[in-house]
Amino acid sequence: MGNRLSKIYTRTGDTGETALGDGSRVPKDSPRVEAYGSVDELNSVIGVVLACALPDAVRECLIDVQHDLFDLGSELAVPGYRALKADCVDRLEHRLDIFNADLPYLKEFILPSGSMAVANSHLARTICRRAERRVLTLSREVTLEGQSLKYLNRLSDLLFVIARVLARQDGVGEVYWNSERIRGQADT
Repeated sequence: MGNRLSKIYTRTGDTGETALGDGSRVPKDSPRVEAYGSVDELNSVIGVVLACALPDAVRECLIDVQHDLFDLGSELAVPGYRALKADCVDRLEHRLDIFNADLPYLKEFILPSGSMAVANSHLARTICRRAERRVLTLSREVTLEGQSLKYLNRLSDLLFVIARVLARQDGVGEVYWNSERIRGQADT
């Protein structure tokens, strides 16, 4: 691993630029920084989910995801670097299949709500979707090797399924969107 930070502030970013892992400097609002910043935010909110009471299988899965997200962030922060393992998307799909196996089929959209773990899983899902959009924007500027877009797409699905699993485990149920409620209000 490269140099460790011994001093947290450097003052080198005071003018709105930041250093990438290869030493080059870019504006802090560049598509690359937006992409790895969104991945970092996603990793942080998954940490909030992990602060809740969780089944062991969900906890282990999310800890693995945090490691993957750190690898993905490093790929995005260091042009040309690959860290995300080749089988990462397959691992997410395998866990998705396991977690989804016992869930009832959906007939309606689910509103993000429930226990803190459920609500934060939905929050993580929406941040994951934003991270995916930011990585897509970056991919229009530079060639991205690896699995980043597939991984984020599958991860957002996994976070949705985890929210459903946790809603059942926490006994809070799922709140379904009621389209009739909106139409009924418009008619009055």
